[in-house]
Amino acid sequence: MHATAILLAAGLGTRMHSARPKAAHLLAGRPMLAHLIASCEAVFDRIVVVVGPGMESLAALAAPHPVVVQEQRLGTAHAALQARARFGEGDVAVLYADNPLITPETLRRLVAQRRAPDTGLALLAMRPIDPARYGRIVSHDGLVERIVEWADASPAQRAIDLCNAGVLCAAAADLGRWLDEVGCDNVKSEYYLTDIVAIAADQGARVRAVEAPEAELRGINSRAELALAEAEIQRRLRSSALDAGVTLIAPETVFLAADTILGADVTVHPHVVFGPGVRIGSGTEILAFSHLEGCSVGEDARIGPYARLRPGTRVGDRAHVGNFVELKATDLGEGAKANHLSYLGDASIGAGSNIGAGTITCNYDGVSKHRTEIGSDVFVGSDTILVAPVTLGDGSLIAAGSVITEPVEPDAMAFGRARQVNKPAAAPALRARLREEKP
Repeated sequence: MHATAILLAAGLGTRMHSARPKAAHLLAGRPMLAHLIASCEAVFDRIVVVVGPGMESLAALAAPHPVVVQEQRLGTAHAALQARARFGEGDVAVLYADNPLITPETLRRLVAQRRAPDTGLALLAMRPIDPARYGRIVSHDGLVERIVEWADASPAQRAIDLCNAGVLCAAAADLGRWLDEVGCDNVKSEYYLTDIVAIAADQGARVRAVEAPEAELRGINSRAELALAEAEIQRRLRSSALDAGVTLIAPETVFLAADTILGADVTVHPHVVFGPGVRIGSGTEILAFSHLEGCSVGEDARIGPYARLRPGTRVGDRAHVGNFVELKATDLGEGAKANHLSYLGDASIGAGSNIGAGTITCNYDGVSKHRTEIGSDVFVGSDTILVAPVTLGDGSLIAAGSVITEPVEPDAMAFGRARQVNKPAAAPALRARLREEKP
């Protein structure tokens, strides 16, 4: 049987105080909407995203899934109706884009409950530590009768600890019919999705709740709630890494992206940040206070401390990137080393080469970027400036303090600095003159 997920993402998120749509805000380096889509892709055959007018950037994040626009924001039931033509056959679940932490396992339980012979409508529920203003689920003998919003609830109903998480699932035909019957007789004159629970129950449909943890179902409506969600997803990512054989010396200080890939026996020291698009080979050690994004590192390499690997960088097996070294769009070959205080941008560095402390590739001329090509087994002395485009042949040696502007052939030695001149006994006379001239 087919199943369709309708993701409601038309909300403006005014409490976020942001020009960015709420569902586009990032968690672990990935938009909220993308997290929910990833979970739904593991469960549903078809996904449809409902956005508001002027949300082209959010619609782009939904690709390749179809998007429909809720031209007028008249409530959540009205938003779901905008996707009615795409319900198809089988079951339809309606979810909110600001609930991005729902797992595929929970969604499978929701669909399974809906497909049970004694269930016409299934919904997700939670028991939060502080129920606060969540809608309360009123039930009897295991069947949900209705959802009462906090503002409308009696003291006895507010004492109920089972709360609505907003996600529900029903047969496509039933859902469409119930949505048609939702009215707008409320303070905001909006059509609320939660009203279909009472409609379904009144028509004899059996409505059942599927419970899941609060951390998974908590919505995000403010920056504070976004921070809580970030803490939860980081907890999950760290736990998965540890279970996969990664050593996190101080897990609570390491921040991972949703797509970070860490091989077995990787060791990550405290205060390391992984941005999106990082892959680390087995046996590699990432030392403290390093930042990696959009890069790959081979096996048994050593990165940091205080290293920065920027997008487009590839570090080979057993290579070393040391303290205060920055690599951008650079290939550092197998066994190569850049151990101290260097910037290497738009460069290729062959296997076994050594980059001395303070080396800089001057890759930008104010208009265009240029590459530096360094061969294998090259020794670059400390405090060297390589003015791109420039090539250093295999086995070449660059003297410390050089400024290299011309190609260096293989096995050559290059000296790109002015000749030193010593003037005997000149220092005392210079100091005396400087003291006299001092105001």
